[in-house]
Amino acid sequence: MEEHSSGAIEISMLFFPHAGQGHLLPMVDMAKLFASRGATVTILALSSTAPLITSSVDRAGIRLILLAPSASLRPAFESSMRDLRPDCVVTDMFMPWTYHSATALGIPRILFDGTGFFARCADHALDRLRPLDPAVRSFTHPGLPHRIELLFSQTPDYLKKPGRPLTAFDRIFAEKKAVDPLNYGVLVNSFYELEPNYVDHYRHVIGRKAWHVGPVALCNQNFADMSSRGGSAQGECLTWLDGRPRGSVVYVCFGSGTVLGRAQTREIARGLEATGKPFVWAVRGASEDGLPRGFEERIKGRGLLVRGWVPQLLILGHRAVGGFVTHCGWNSTLEGINAGLPMVTWPMFAEQFYNEKLVVDVLKVGLAVGSKVYAPDGEERAGVGAEAVEKAVRDLMGVGEEAEGRRRRARELGQKANRAVEKGGSSYEDVGNLIWELRQRKKAQMDVEATLNKVRAL
Repeated sequence: MEEHSSGAIEISMLFFPHAGQGHLLPMVDMAKLFASRGATVTILALSSTAPLITSSVDRAGIRLILLAPSASLRPAFESSMRDLRPDCVVTDMFMPWTYHSATALGIPRILFDGTGFFARCADHALDRLRPLDPAVRSFTHPGLPHRIELLFSQTPDYLKKPGRPLTAFDRIFAEKKAVDPLNYGVLVNSFYELEPNYVDHYRHVIGRKAWHVGPVALCNQNFADMSSRGGSAQGECLTWLDGRPRGSVVYVCFGSGTVLGRAQTREIARGLEATGKPFVWAVRGASEDGLPRGFEERIKGRGLLVRGWVPQLLILGHRAVGGFVTHCGWNSTLEGINAGLPMVTWPMFAEQFYNEKLVVDVLKVGLAVGSKVYAPDGEERAGVGAEAVEKAVRDLMGVGEEAEGRRRRARELGQKANRAVEKGGSSYEDVGNLIWELRQRKKAQMDVEATLNKVRAL
């Protein structure tokens, strides 16, 4: 579908991301994708996020409007919509109120919530089982293309404890679910070949409008974008990786929102040390005083601890990295898939247990470390011992038919991910499909206005 054809109706889009890094960065990448296809794009963001996104947004030629922190962002959002009159707004799941603001102005609201189709379908199925019975150890999700089973202990607190006082998150999530079927549609950071059964299930069984436009991180193809995405480049870990054999290093990272207690930090360190395998561990969020005495000295030359922000896209894409230990946040999961890497899955909260099921049971490119408890808010997580960590990493990086099969399937998925965003690929086409649909909608509005003007002139 050609977006730049002569005489085509221009489309303008307003993106309003949440300030949390795991939601901010993929939405900025989405904005860059649509800008590259001819849409006029504006990003509305908090001023505190400027260091994370300004350089990338400037390179893409996107207008950035920065908002001062405020108890209510509604007035600034509504003022921006009135000034810009965009053809749609794309806003985050944590801002369900934007649906009402946009609808009042006659502007379609498109949702971004940072998950894939599998998790959206599984969550919808689990809602049919509410309230959950604590006497039942596990639940099979009804009506899905695969048999998906979740332990009671792996479900969110708002499902396990329906009588408890509602938290602020509970209230936002409830409002988000209420407006879900009312949105114009949802933009999903995924690609058709990754979860085809669940794209179709979401669209045709659940009956929601959606466009798969990912993996959006692949829009960062130059070194500047890849190295500065979300922070300032650190060359130390890349230089360290340059000296390691191809596929020999395991990369360990639990994302930007995970806090590990001392006991769990100690077990991870003991397990990694026992593997004898080279590793890079992004320890942000780990409890430093949980590291065993003398650990860094003993692993010197074989392991590298990186504190603070890391250039994850460059690390995962480095030839020396052969496996990924991940918390199964959707961004990290997709980035591991893009890089063609097998994974050790270690979910902790949010939709991460669903992502583990997709990676391990459906795609068969990962193995589970054995995380059994949904534990948000930095609770002490000592449920996975050093022996389980050691075994999972050894199996991931080992030899044999099972390990080679995981690596082969992961490589094939990585190739499919890259093809999806190329011209003619499934995600490339779906970006074009949404632009075309917005143009048709705008043309219909223009035709109605032209007819009304003729009537008024009589």
